[in-house]
Amino acid sequence: MSQTLPPAFDLRPARIHEAEGPAAPAFALMQVARQPGPVLWVQEGWQTEGLNPQGLLPFFDPTRLFLARTRSQTDSLAVAEEALKDGAVPVVVVAVTRALDLREGRRLQLAAQAGSALGLCLIPQGMGSNATETRWHCAPVFDAAHEADSTRMRWETIKNKSGTMGAWDVRWDPQANRLDLVSPAGQRPGLAPAPG
Repeated sequence: MSQTLPPAFDLRPARIHEAEGPAAPAFALMQVARQPGPVLWVQEGWQTEGLNPQGLLPFFDPTRLFLARTRSQTDSLAVAEEALKDGAVPVVVVAVTRALDLREGRRLQLAAQAGSALGLCLIPQGMGSNATETRWHCAPVFDAAHEADSTRMRWETIKNKSGTMGAWDVRWDPQANRLDLVSPAGQRPGLAPAPG
């Protein structure tokens, strides 16, 4: 099942990326797990969804995570911008609740470049910024053959300034602590595609 991951999965540092859809938080966790060092996760304090440190264990050591709860999206963006610009935290995830205007998106992009940090915005569906490097739509996929496995997802690039577009089914392997591509139905790595 494990295959070489496409280059599109390696989010470029010193850039801002976006993820939308119901599996966007899982996308962020799996990307954080693939990066070294600490991570800052920023979200507004009124949001009821939160990260449970025990739930992070299949992905990475929760002691790597710093949480910032803010009063508003304006505060969230200010915290994220300063952290990105400083570069002391190599990965910054910020959950936004409204669309970013071009100025806000550009400020985050410039901050990421200044600090050589990786920024990931979790955005509401269809509310991306023109300044972002990539935008991903992330959704869970039901796998009847593996009902107990709840980590299968479809990741689709819907924007990429570097040009690589595509859609992939992925699954997190907590035992190996890695992301695996899942072969399409009827296909296995190294075999010819199924006829038809």
